[in-house]
Amino acid sequence: MKQLNCKKTFVACALFAIASVPFITAGCKKPAAEKKEADTEVIVYAVNCLKVSEGNLDEYIEQGGDVDSVNAVNVLPDMSGKISGIVAKVGQYVTKNQVIAYVDASRPGYDFSESPVKAPIAGRITAITPTIGTMVSQSTSVAKISNTEDLEIKINIPERFIGRIKENQKVEISFDAYPGEIFEATVSEISPVLDTTTRTMQTKVNITQRDNKIKIGMYAKAKLITNTVNNIVIPSSAIVYRDGAPYIFKIDSDAPALGQAKVKICAVTEGITVDDKTEVTGGISSGDVIVVKGQGSLNDGSSVNVISIAE
Repeated sequence: MKQLNCKKTFVACALFAIASVPFITAGCKKPAAEKKEADTEVIVYAVNCLKVSEGNLDEYIEQGGDVDSVNAVNVLPDMSGKISGIVAKVGQYVTKNQVIAYVDASRPGYDFSESPVKAPIAGRITAITPTIGTMVSQSTSVAKISNTEDLEIKINIPERFIGRIKENQKVEISFDAYPGEIFEATVSEISPVLDTTTRTMQTKVNITQRDNKIKIGMYAKAKLITNTVNNIVIPSSAIVYRDGAPYIFKIDSDAPALGQAKVKICAVTEGITVDDKTEVTGGISSGDVIVVKGQGSLNDGSSVNVISIAE
C-alpha cells in the first residue's frame, strides 16, 4: 500500500508540473511584446532648414589704410620768418591765390611788410600746421589743400598676393564708423616696384562712390575682390563629414513644409569657401531644402521635425 501511494503521489506531482508549463509560458509573452514595441519607437529630431539657391561668392584680400585726397598739395611760404596771421581755417574751401596766412620776415634792424601765403590750387584746407608766432622757412608747410571730392586709400599688398591684383579691380570699402555699410571703389594704381624691406607692394584704391560720410584721415578696410563665382552657396556649417567626405542632409520631399519629414544623405562636391559660406558644385540643386542646424545626429532616412525653412 505504501508503495502504491508513493506512485500515486509521483504521478500527481508530474501532472501538476506539466500543467503549470503553459501558464509560465503565457506569463512571459507580455514582456516580450512590450520590448518589441519599445524597439520600434521612432526618434524625431528637430531641425532648421534652408531652401537652396544660387548666389555670388567673392574671394578677397583685405587690407587697411587711411583715406586721403588724390590731389593734395602743401602750401609753402615765399619768405622765411614768423607767422603773423592766419586768415583761413581747416575745412574751409579756398580758391587759387586766396590768402591763407601772413609771414613777417622782419628782424632787428630790418623792417619788412608782411608776406602773404597764398593757395596754389583751389580746394579744401585739410591741415594748418603752424600757429601764430611760429618761425617758418620756405620749405615749411603752412597748410595742406586737398580735393575732397576725389579720395583714395593707399594699401600695402603682401608679396604672396601681388599676382591676384590688377588695375580697375573691384574693391569694397567699410568703416568702423558706419557698421554694415559698404562703399564702392576700384584699384587705380599699382606700384611697379616692391618694397624690399616690408615685402609689400603699394596699391592705390580710388573711392568711386561719392559720399559726404567719408572723411580724409578715416581708417578704412579694403576688400579687393580677386575672384567671383556664381553657383549654389550654402553655410559651411551645413556640411557634415563622414569618413572624410562631405555630405548634406536633404529633406526627402518634393514639396517640403514645416512639420515631420524624412531626410536623405547626399554627397556633395565643394568649391571655394569664403568666411562661413561654401560653394557647392555638385550633389544638390537650386530649390532643394537642406538641414542647416541639428544635422549632427542624423543618418540617412532619419525622421525630423522641420522647425523653420529660410530662403
